[in-house]
Amino acid sequence: MVAPFLSPYTWQVFNSWLTWKIVSSGDQNKDGSLDFKEFSKYLKEHEKKLRLTFKSLDRNNDGRIDASEIQQSLAELGMDISRENAQKILHSMDIDGTMMVDWNEWREHFLLCPAHNLEEIIRYWKHSTVLDIGDSLAIPDEFTEEEKSSGHWWKQLVAGAVAGAVSRTGTAPLDRMKVFMQVHSSKTNRISLVGGFKQMIMEGGLSSLWRGNGINVLKIAPETAIKFMAYEQYKKLLSSEDKKVPTHMRFMAGSLAGATAQTAIYPMEVLKTRLTLRKTGQYSGMFDCAKKILRKEGVKAFYKGYVPNLVGIIPYAGIDLAVYETLKNTWLSYHPKDSANPGVLVLVACGTISSTCGQLASYPLALIRTRMQAQASLDPSDQPTMSSLMKKIVAKDGFFGLYRGILPNFMKVIPAVSISYVVYEYMKTGLGISK
Repeated sequence: MVAPFLSPYTWQVFNSWLTWKIVSSGDQNKDGSLDFKEFSKYLKEHEKKLRLTFKSLDRNNDGRIDASEIQQSLAELGMDISRENAQKILHSMDIDGTMMVDWNEWREHFLLCPAHNLEEIIRYWKHSTVLDIGDSLAIPDEFTEEEKSSGHWWKQLVAGAVAGAVSRTGTAPLDRMKVFMQVHSSKTNRISLVGGFKQMIMEGGLSSLWRGNGINVLKIAPETAIKFMAYEQYKKLLSSEDKKVPTHMRFMAGSLAGATAQTAIYPMEVLKTRLTLRKTGQYSGMFDCAKKILRKEGVKAFYKGYVPNLVGIIPYAGIDLAVYETLKNTWLSYHPKDSANPGVLVLVACGTISSTCGQLASYPLALIRTRMQAQASLDPSDQPTMSSLMKKIVAKDGFFGLYRGILPNFMKVIPAVSISYVVYEYMKTGLGISK
């Protein structure tokens, strides 16, 4: 069944994605299509893989899967679920009403689904953060013990980093417009989207719309790696061994991991803002920008806006995670038959909505951070604190002055998620993750 917030067009896109996955997996001669022989071979190979997965779940070898076997198998992969949820999974596949799934029911449910192993199937329950929207404050993705031992986790991080780089490059003009409006727009100097783009193009040409994108892409890899490694360590410190990490512990571990990563790469954030706002000829490149900031403003300039950035992680990560879990569980409660496979687009929609709510809560702090990062280059004599700058903005532009630039920020979410998802899927295929 289709979730209320997903249009028929969206599901048409999802069906196209499924077709692409099947064609790319079975296309032996790489002509972009499947003939009958290739399709038959694909189904046979896919069925073999499904049978192996079925046998791994069938612990007592009686030819049927029950709720306790699903619980046990998922627990070994680091995913503890209740008896009730295990029964919901069974119910989604059970055709004859026995609340046990035999091979024929399993085969019919998954035959035309590209996922063929348990590792891929349980990803339907997970909040994957590979969908990059240019804001790196979300809870990191979690990997099972099987994924870690197989080495697939680093491939997924690489695929996510490449997807993020392409996604950020594709939406860089909107990102620059957001920063431009955050710093320069006010009640007395209103900058519209069209007017802002015209102003930037007149000043530096079409290529100026991508200013700051180089370092924005460059910081993805170190930030992702540091956040992932820190997240794993914080989870171990905050939770007992061999137990599922509860949501509030995930939030704490994710927030601490985000703070650790942001502390390590924050000078790159400052450089990104300065390069994004630079005028033609102001800096010859990233290193020239760093040298001039260091010479004129000192080392402290590389941590301007650090406090509001750090504080912003808590509402973003907390609301993002809470809204995501609420939306996903609400959808599953209305669609119990689909609980084993909510569908990629349901999770993408939940992730997009939750991320948007997180941004709404943390955006004023993001605006303060950007203003503080840019302030020294605009007016070296005026170096306000976080609270004084917030009071100044509210006094001058009202409460909504704290949301300057949020329109282009929201406009980039859908294209960013779409580009990121498509590139991520291609990268997974290229790296051999989804084979």
